[in-house]
Amino acid sequence: MAAISVLRRVETGSGRYAPGAGADRPGDAADGLVVFRWFGTTPLPTLSLPEQIAARVGDRIVTEAIPPGSRIIEQAIADEFRASRGPVREALRILEREGLVRIDPRHGARATQLSLQEVRDIFEIRAELYQAVARRLAEARGDATIRLLEDGIRDLRRLAVPADDRGRYAEKVFHLTLGCTRAAGNPLLGAMITSLALQTYRYSRLGLRSRTRRRQSVVSWLESLAAIRDGDAETAMAVSRWRILAARDEALRLLALEPGGMARAG
Repeated sequence: MAAISVLRRVETGSGRYAPGAGADRPGDAADGLVVFRWFGTTPLPTLSLPEQIAARVGDRIVTEAIPPGSRIIEQAIADEFRASRGPVREALRILEREGLVRIDPRHGARATQLSLQEVRDIFEIRAELYQAVARRLAEARGDATIRLLEDGIRDLRRLAVPADDRGRYAEKVFHLTLGCTRAAGNPLLGAMITSLALQTYRYSRLGLRSRTRRRQSVVSWLESLAAIRDGDAETAMAVSRWRILAARDEALRLLALEPGGMARAG
């Protein structure tokens, strides 16, 4: 997973991040999941310093470069981004609103670590909400949506082949799901779904790690495309719900096998 690359031509002391030694180097494309969640495929506005920091730190959290439950040291982030602790605190509050960080006034910020029950609950909410998206898409049968799905599924079929896809399949599913959600034309519904998708991204990635699961996922996306083309809202809703919950169930199965996995269920 590429690091977020939304920072350009920045000057130290000008209210923007200037990369220091060992920091992620800025690029031209906004390919990070957090920024995609905020802006999708629209041209990026100029991000404030706290937003830039939140984007980079958030991407590290969802890809587990910062492991779940890890403490996030304000001063270390401030040193890396050559910023004061004020913008760092604001960045952490942004991530707290996204559900990626939990802040305890006494113990500071930590990357969110969901219990198994929280994983179950959030995926269930995602599945229920996304059925509304599937229904809207099937009722509209829009040409742009069908092209979006066709192009996305073409990429998914390719990414389902390798034994180890390095998480690229789950990343593509994230982008495709959010694209479909935006195409449904309900911004409030979209905001809720995309926030939950970001919170559970690491678990979706785990649930799509095996080639078998990825191939099953491709089949379900093809079934969704056929249902939307036919205007079959009931099938589109059922298939979408199954796809989300299947990723959840596989993630939970693997989490339970990890040392201490069942202890996190409380």
